[in-house]
Amino acid sequence: MSLPVVKTILYTTTLDKHTRPVFRQAVKLASLYNAKIVMLHVVEPIGEMGHALIQNYLPQDMIKKMHDEGIDNIKKTMQERVATACQEELNGIDESVKVDIEPMVVEGNYTDAICDTAEALSADMIVMGSHNSLGRSSATTRHVIKYSGRPVLVVPTHVK
Repeated sequence: MSLPVVKTILYTTTLDKHTRPVFRQAVKLASLYNAKIVMLHVVEPIGEMGHALIQNYLPQDMIKKMHDEGIDNIKKTMQERVATACQEELNGIDESVKVDIEPMVVEGNYTDAICDTAEALSADMIVMGSHNSLGRSSATTRHVIKYSGRPVLVVPTHVK
């Protein structure tokens, strides 16, 4: 029986300030395995009520333009965060670490989007943070562990 091969790591992020420990773990694993990181941010679509309200007040082409600009803005933010995090996190270490990081934005339910993206990419591992107000793993994290069928590394993001 051979050891598992890790070539693609799906790193999920909310893009908030508490995700640095998760980023560090993803980079360390990618460095150890010489793997690529796909940095995934999931955007939940607006609900039916919000969608109905928007459609009543804005033309369809403007809604599409706003949607596309919003997604582009998120991708730009991700690229800026990756560049800043790499500069701040990787410059202070002794060995040279070079990691291929591809940002990706997907719309949908968090759990489904993460599991479906992992499947579509044939990701070998998922790295994600977990914290909710009760100090337990979030429902999304629990569901990804249950339904993904892949190894999931869960990194605590709450600092006491």
